[in-house]
Amino acid sequence: MAGNDRFVNQIADINGDYTKWYTDVCLKAELCDYGPVKGTMIFRPYGYAIWELIQAEADKLFKAHGVSNAYFPMLIPQSFLMREAEHVEGFAPEVATVTHVGDAELSEKLVLRPTSETIIGSMYSKWISSYRDLPLKLNQWANVVRWEKTTRPFLRTSEFLWQEGHTAFATPEEASADAFEMMGVYKQIANEVLCLPVLCGQKSEKEKFAGAVATYGMEAMMKDGKSLQSGTTHYLGDNFARAFDVKFLDKDGTHKYAYQASWGISTRLIGAIIMAHGDERGLCLPPRVAPVQAVVIPIGAAKNPAAGERAAALKAELAACGMRVTLDERDCSPGFKFNHWELRGVPVRVEIGARDIDAGVMTVCRRDTGEKFTMPLEDAGTRISALLTEIANNMFKKASDFTAAHIVRADNLADMEKALDGGNFCDSYWCGDRECEDKIKQLYSASSRVMHEDQSDVSKHKCVCCGKKAKRRIYFARAY
Repeated sequence: MAGNDRFVNQIADINGDYTKWYTDVCLKAELCDYGPVKGTMIFRPYGYAIWELIQAEADKLFKAHGVSNAYFPMLIPQSFLMREAEHVEGFAPEVATVTHVGDAELSEKLVLRPTSETIIGSMYSKWISSYRDLPLKLNQWANVVRWEKTTRPFLRTSEFLWQEGHTAFATPEEASADAFEMMGVYKQIANEVLCLPVLCGQKSEKEKFAGAVATYGMEAMMKDGKSLQSGTTHYLGDNFARAFDVKFLDKDGTHKYAYQASWGISTRLIGAIIMAHGDERGLCLPPRVAPVQAVVIPIGAAKNPAAGERAAALKAELAACGMRVTLDERDCSPGFKFNHWELRGVPVRVEIGARDIDAGVMTVCRRDTGEKFTMPLEDAGTRISALLTEIANNMFKKASDFTAAHIVRADNLADMEKALDGGNFCDSYWCGDRECEDKIKQLYSASSRVMHEDQSDVSKHKCVCCGKKAKRRIYFARAY
């Protein structure tokens, strides 16, 4: 039914209204919908399938790092948050509180977890008594609630899904190393699974996690030049151990406080995929997290049943090679189907018609480049598998080239303003003072993201803001 083409969903111009383009992709690609409570989001099956694939890839790496999964309650006594002053101050504006059950008022208020350091700290105080109990490395896949004032699907919602790792060690060196190593794991996920280049480094005091000694961030550049914080790890020192009395008897016969780290990534990564790889046609999914890696579309099957039969056989062949593949036999025009799967970011589209069968080929279209060509039908599984790898490599290179081209050196505020307005990150030197961070935020709505990996020549430079001697090389950017 060619008339079905008029029902094809259209999305906003990515180069025009970027915000509307993003929202259109989220909704029209059927990733999510708005929940009945303001600020909440419902995962539709296609969007949740992407999260499941991210989760599976990450979970394998966590377990290889010696981490075990557990689950903790989402209701936390309010008194727990009060034990770590900096922590409660940092989260107070976002905490949702339960005060009643039915008509009965609770004797102690409960909070819906904004994060779980406190409740996990309380349990670690029960479970850890000896150096033999360490290290303890747990992770939970969970939901958290942070009552955000301004929300956007996947990027910032009142309730979201994430994983939070919580580890405890006998020494500060081990805990600090864990925070650093897990950032490396996150970078591996970003690069290899999501085809996403990232900048990783330590956060400033202003930007660090409430209650942490040091926070490390993973920043990804979106196509509008803004940064998306895509993962964080935290060295907590013994702050939470002291608050919750997490002590152990060491080998030397003395009681000591444990040292801890925590780390998390969330469904924000789906937003990162959309904005780093998407285009005027919608989603462009990295193959490893695409719920459908290849779609097979028979052409003219109504008049030529052989096309439908060959397409079904090809679908079975690709599935036998471990691919996530679907066969689109709907009574719609080819153009309608092409648009449907392009919007949803399927990496490879395969068309099979009578001419293809006669020539012993399949017509293939790559989502990442839009290139259309033919391939021999023989050994199709091996050929499409290799193509998926090629697509992933190209997506990473394309995003890496974009990121590199949009990092601009800024040595003064005039340079910074020009760079930020041009949709860039600023590679700058900074004196380390909070006042300069606040001024840049006030003037340009930009914030410090992470420290540059190369700090070797800092002493030779001046602060981008105040002109005093620099203490850090750091990236500034506008951010989500």
